[in-house]
Amino acid sequence: MTTPLPTSQVNIPPGVIDLGVGDPPFSLLPLALLREAAETRFSQNDPYFLQYGAEQGDGYFRLALANFLAEGFGFPVTADRLFITNGISNALDQICTLFTHPGDTILIEEPSYFLALRIFADHGLHTISIETDEDGLLIESLEEKLREFRPKFLYVIPTHQNPSGHTLSADRRARLVELSREHDFLILADEVYHFLSYNSEPPKAFAAWTEDAHVLSLGSFSKILAPGLRFGWIQAHPEKLQRLTGCGLLDSGGGLNPFTSAMVRSVIESGGLKQNIARLTGIYSSKLRVMDGALRRHLTEAVYSVPSGGYFFWVRLPGGIDAVELQRRAVGFKVNFRPGVRFSSRGGLRDRIRLSFVFYEPQEIEQGVIRLKQCLEHGE
Repeated sequence: MTTPLPTSQVNIPPGVIDLGVGDPPFSLLPLALLREAAETRFSQNDPYFLQYGAEQGDGYFRLALANFLAEGFGFPVTADRLFITNGISNALDQICTLFTHPGDTILIEEPSYFLALRIFADHGLHTISIETDEDGLLIESLEEKLREFRPKFLYVIPTHQNPSGHTLSADRRARLVELSREHDFLILADEVYHFLSYNSEPPKAFAAWTEDAHVLSLGSFSKILAPGLRFGWIQAHPEKLQRLTGCGLLDSGGGLNPFTSAMVRSVIESGGLKQNIARLTGIYSSKLRVMDGALRRHLTEAVYSVPSGGYFFWVRLPGGIDAVELQRRAVGFKVNFRPGVRFSSRGGLRDRIRLSFVFYEPQEIEQGVIRLKQCLEHGE
């Protein structure tokens, strides 16, 4: 028998409900929309997108993206302030390569996105964590660290944060920009969930502060279109973009993703991206309510706040239960999640778990929470 070859990063054992998966469901990947976009682009008989691309990214695509972002953010965005990437992970790796050296100090939130921590470790960076609450990172904690350290940058997920779901308040955003000027560090704002807001508009995106050379806003199509595109952007001051466009990687290989740029340009110009986001927010907001209801019914002693967007619930387990040990037991109940310690740079948050409400259908979300309850009861 031939062993099936892997086709995606999602690899869940049969019968298991993995509430830790932070990916869109296969059913919502817009195959028809992208097929139509490809047909439109190929029908024009212009092979420009099969050539090496312009270093900053295809100009026509950046213009279409600028128009989309200006409408979504509610303030002007120009194509000359946009740089095309292979997604936020690639953007972080490029920034680390070009703006840091091994041993440099950077600041992160506690908790923070665990795979970003992997990228920073690959570059030999020294991470210092900043305390957070339900309004995002604590300015007092940041100011305390700035009296001791001179960081190269602060990495922050300001809107519907991964894993906490929290959103940085408007006042704290403004103060953070002030501090970046005073102490001369970069802000890397990972704004991947900004357009996935379900019941209220988030505060002004950090993209609004990119007139300031200290702010880089990172965006991606992974959550609003399809992660397999490996496609995103950086919005920043020309001074910072010049460093990116002048690097050896692009001098050798040209701009990133000219082929995908042509396809997604058609999606944007047709209105398909805007429609897709509206579809996603409607479905995800319904699933969010399903998970909230399931947690209220079945995990009555767990502590959490209901997110206003994004993908995740951040749950504190009752009685100081160690989530890593719970995960070991969960195998027998065919349920999984992500332990909080994975999102900590200092080995903390051991009584927390991250649950995603987007990947499964409502009945599977309910069943997954029931299995988690059974697992908790079994250990008592």
